[in-house]
This record gives sequence, C-alpha cells and structure tokens, in this order.
Amino acid sequence: MKSGIVEIAGRKVGKGHPCFIVAEMSANHNQSFDDAVQILHAAKEAGVDAIKLQTYTADTLTIPCNNEYFQIKEGPWAGRTLYDLYQEAYTPWEWQPKLKKIADDIGLILFSTPFDDSAVDFLEKMNVPCYKIASFELVDLPLIQKAASTGKPLIMSTGMANLSEIEDAVNAARDAGSGDIILLKCTSAYPAPPEDMNLATIPHMADMFHLPLGLSDHTLGIAASIAAVSLGAVMIEKHFTLSRGEKGPDSFFSIEPEELKQMVREVRTAEKMVGSVSYDISEKENASRIFRRSIFVVKSMKKGEEFDLQNLRSIRPANGLAVKYLHEIIGKKASRDIEMGTPLDWIHIS
Repeated sequence: MKSGIVEIAGRKVGKGHPCFIVAEMSANHNQSFDDAVQILHAAKEAGVDAIKLQTYTADTLTIPCNNEYFQIKEGPWAGRTLYDLYQEAYTPWEWQPKLKKIADDIGLILFSTPFDDSAVDFLEKMNVPCYKIASFELVDLPLIQKAASTGKPLIMSTGMANLSEIEDAVNAARDAGSGDIILLKCTSAYPAPPEDMNLATIPHMADMFHLPLGLSDHTLGIAASIAAVSLGAVMIEKHFTLSRGEKGPDSFFSIEPEELKQMVREVRTAEKMVGSVSYDISEKENASRIFRRSIFVVKSMKKGEEFDLQNLRSIRPANGLAVKYLHEIIGKKASRDIEMGTPLDWIHIS
C-alpha cells in the first residue's frame, strides 16, 4: 500500500479515488443459481464496482446440534439453529468459479469472505483479487493470518470489535505479510438502527490506524452510505437483493436494484461535494459576486454636498465601493454632481 491507496484488480481504492462500491450477495440468491447470475447483472447495471460472495458451508461454521448453545434466541433469526440458518444461507461452492467467470466477462470485480482455511484455499484457486474478513471473524486471528499470507489486499469489518480487538486484527494481518488493508466501520445488527451507526468513528479510525476506511452498511435505506462518504469513507458495502418480496435470511435488510442505482448516483454526487479543502472561489460563485451589496448613491447630489445615510446606501448589486467603506465616506463631500442610482466610486469623493 502506497500513500493509503489499495489496489484491487487494477482498481485504486483510497483518498483521491472514486469510492469503491460493493454489492454483497450474501444469501439473496435463495439457493437459485439463476438468481445469483441475475444479481451479478443487476449489480453491474446499477454501477457498482464489485460483487461479494461468502464462502462457507454449515459444516465449516458450526455443527448440526439442537441444544441451547446452538439455538438463536433473539433477533430476526430467533427460533432457528445456527446449522439450519447457515444451511439455507450458504452459497454453493461449485457456483462460485462460474460466478467469477461471469463477473469477469461483464467487467465486475468478484471476491468473497472466507470463513475458514479451506475457504481461503478454495478462493485462491479461483484467483480472487482480495479477501474480506467478516465482523464475526475479526477475532479469528489465525484466519486473518491465513488470508493475509496470500499477499492479497485484506478488507476487515469491525462490527462488535473494541479498539484492542481491531488493533490485534490489524497487527495479525501485518505480521502475516499483508500491507494492503482496508477497515470497514460496521454495526453488526440486522438491520442496524441509525442511532447506533456512530459514523464519526470513520475519520477517527482512519487517523488511529493510518488505513483507508469504509462502511459495511446494514441499515435500511441508503442514507448511512451517503453520510459515510462525506466523512471520508473510501469503500461502501451494501447487501443487495433482486426483491425483498423473495423472503430469505438477508433480504429484509438488503436493497433492491433501483435503490442500489440511487445509492451509486448519490455516492458519486456526495464525493463530488466533499472535494478537497479549498477557499478558492468557483467560476459559478464568481459570477454570483455581482449580487453582493455595495455603496450606491440613492438620492441625486450636487457637487460639494456631504455624503450621509440619506443619499448613500448599502444595496445590491456590487458595482459600487465595498460596504466596509461606508462609514469612512460619511461626512465627506461629493467631487461632482451625482445622479441617483450611480454606483459610488472614489472619483466621486473629494
């Protein structure tokens, strides 16, 4: 990484470059390969830079056990077992090389989140350009080291992690040879409430770790993503579905194609607005300066007559002397006859 810039499949990510926008497929294929392919095409049409998969099976994440430890007791998946949820949500591994080929063909960067060493090995054979570490795996330092040892860029979500855990993850990645790291501010709630987002953490974390920062956005809607860009986020990741009407494990907090298009448009607009620190006057601003106030003669005057607040006023437009001179001029005399509506100039003052 040079000067805070990470390169992913030839795409530069970091300050001074367009925000890297990633659509997260997650479980929104609903176990249909055709739907997965449609998601790729819809993401491309929406204008995102990349699509992200998840590479795990129920058996690589947990075990088929129904006792109390494996029961989900709260949240949107309450009442299910971990194994049952992951069995429904996983993306079949045999699909993933095919999806990578389709993404390559349509000009979409495809990468994935590995959840164990076998997933990293599998994705290496697919030659993915980078790896994403999920928030829940941020404390799995051996997994981070395995992914980092490939020498490819590492993107790490920081949901649920305290500062010490983030520091441990960054150090583990660096120690394993990864110099290219992007951190993502994340609130691991589904959906994440706006009041829990704390987006002000983005610039603070960037300063703390001297790394590019982005947002993994689990809120409903797109406002958080736009706000994050205004705070310096260089990457946005957002769950994406063809339709929330197709009920799946993640569809309820994912955005649909038209929303994704809008998000991409608004992100691009927001980054233009952020721009850079500047006190220069734009061309359009300069054209508007004529409508500032200035000093005008508002009552016809004879030569030698004194200027006062009855014959001089600060009004628009800006053709006359600057308003800051008004009280300096009061009491001085006219050097000539002056008609009402004349912008005052120094030549009018004796």
